[in-house]
Amino acid sequence: MKHKIGWWTAAGIVVANMIGTGVFTSLGFQLMAVENTLSIMTLWILGGLLSLIGAWVYAELGTHYRGSGGDYIFLSRTFHPALGYLYAWTSFVVGFSAPVSIAAMAMYAYLTPWLGNFNGSLLGIIVILIVTIFHSINLKYSGLFHNVFTVIKIVFALALIAFGILMPAGDSTAINFDNDFSAELLLPGFAVSLIYVSYAYTGWNSAAYITDDIESPGKNLPRALIFGTLFVTIVYVLLQIVFLKHASLNSLKGKVDVASEAFSGFFDGRLLPWISLFISIQLVATISGYLWIGPRITHAKAKEFKFWQPLSKLNNHGIPVRALWFNSGMSILLLLSGSFEQILLYAGFVLQLMGTLTILSSLFIKTDQSAFKTPLKPIPQIVYIVFSIWVLSFMLIERTWESVAGLGIIGAGLALYYFDKKVN
Repeated sequence: MKHKIGWWTAAGIVVANMIGTGVFTSLGFQLMAVENTLSIMTLWILGGLLSLIGAWVYAELGTHYRGSGGDYIFLSRTFHPALGYLYAWTSFVVGFSAPVSIAAMAMYAYLTPWLGNFNGSLLGIIVILIVTIFHSINLKYSGLFHNVFTVIKIVFALALIAFGILMPAGDSTAINFDNDFSAELLLPGFAVSLIYVSYAYTGWNSAAYITDDIESPGKNLPRALIFGTLFVTIVYVLLQIVFLKHASLNSLKGKVDVASEAFSGFFDGRLLPWISLFISIQLVATISGYLWIGPRITHAKAKEFKFWQPLSKLNNHGIPVRALWFNSGMSILLLLSGSFEQILLYAGFVLQLMGTLTILSSLFIKTDQSAFKTPLKPIPQIVYIVFSIWVLSFMLIERTWESVAGLGIIGAGLALYYFDKKVN
């Protein structure tokens, strides 16, 4: 009998996938465009509201269609198999592989005080392989491994918030209410910054990809998605306040390891290596979450298309082992190519675009009484779509190369679809 997970584990997957690289790394890039603290807070609150809308919609889609596969199932069944195929392709290439590689890159950045000149790529590869091995056994071990690192992640984030709020600010702080807050909201840089925020919130839909693994999904899937998203939104907003409070604007601008910058002044710097170590450890949960979910999408596509069919094999415990190792291989490949910011931006662009199509698909289904229904439908969907189009438009204008790279990935998947054939 296949082991099933409860809503708390499913919510833990949502939390683990959301609290990861983005919240500890993207503030520095946002401050390159906007500096007012209210602007930064607006970015993160908007990201949380859009993610909550997304959680509602995915809960509706997940309880309507039922079965693992997430967007692949939603887009294939609602619109056309080509769109589902495209989503599975982009999730394999960047959607779930890129967050793993980015988390591995960030791990090395934060572990530098401990590792010195140790090869960062080698460290990332080792961590990805260890996590993949744990997920290859069965759901019981996957859940145990994932829950342990998720608890570490949550406790650490809450400890940082408590410490940061209780400790007085230093002589130099990035908290800034001087310039015109409303003017910054209209800047192209504000819209592009939403891509960073959207990436940081990536993962709010995680539980919708593993519906088959969840006990009583009609009740537990919405609970996991909504609770996980609300919890993370509160944590994210508080963390940004803490980072801004304890570091200068110049020390944060353009930096990846913003948490290290924020806490570098405490106890003559003696606290910094330990904060860096725990940030690295909590990123293991991020890697674990994406390596759990990504292969489920690859597996869903592999069952229906001949080119990918070898990846449809399950082990005796229902784990898509071939898809798992295939996704891990792609993550390692991305780890060895491209810069941190470039991968983050083109992955964010692709995820935003494909996620918007999935939100749109919910307007074309009629759910039965047993399925969850989005509150105030269709208003939340329309709000999400309008904001998304606004962000993607500015992204195309301001970061054209990364946007074109993302569109190129989608185009390659479309070409592959027309050469591939469905399994009879």
